[in-house]
Amino acid sequence: MDMLRHYFISDNLDDLELFEEQLENAGITTPQIHVLSRNDDGVAKHKHLNSVQSFMRNDVLHSTEMGAVLGLILSGLFLGTSYYFGWTATEVGWLPFIMLSVVILGFCTWEGGLLGIHKPNIHFARFDDALKNNKHVFFVDINVSQETTLKDVFAQHPDVSAAGTGEATPSWILKAQVKVPQFFRQSFP
Repeated sequence: MDMLRHYFISDNLDDLELFEEQLENAGITTPQIHVLSRNDDGVAKHKHLNSVQSFMRNDVLHSTEMGAVLGLILSGLFLGTSYYFGWTATEVGWLPFIMLSVVILGFCTWEGGLLGIHKPNIHFARFDDALKNNKHVFFVDINVSQETTLKDVFAQHPDVSAAGTGEATPSWILKAQVKVPQFFRQSFP
């Protein structure tokens, strides 16, 4: 099922909390809804607002993936160069070259993640000005069948502005975020 993320901007946390409650009452689950704000204390005071986790505010995952891709390319180039120049045909064979290529891959992946800690999440960078101006970014990951529900609830909030769409969290992750806690509540009451 294809998911799409809808972004909204508002400066009123009370209205966003009502927006979230209405969406949840209409069948959209809490893991599908998040609020990104620089006012963490204000968001925490609203018990129905699902704040973006601090880990996801940074670009760790995206940068780690980019580091891994670079590591794969460099490892492949290293192994190809080693083969081309005949270094692997000596008595040491392939093992040291394979080990070093694994080290290259690991280092690039680690370094990518480390660099990502210091960068804002690539998906949220476009909202930096709004966040600096004490606005809050509200986003909802929905499937096609939930589009009408979102539009109907959004129509009830004239002070909330639509701010575009983007790539959503995969549906299997959202389902797991709902099912795993249910499993533990039922299995370990």
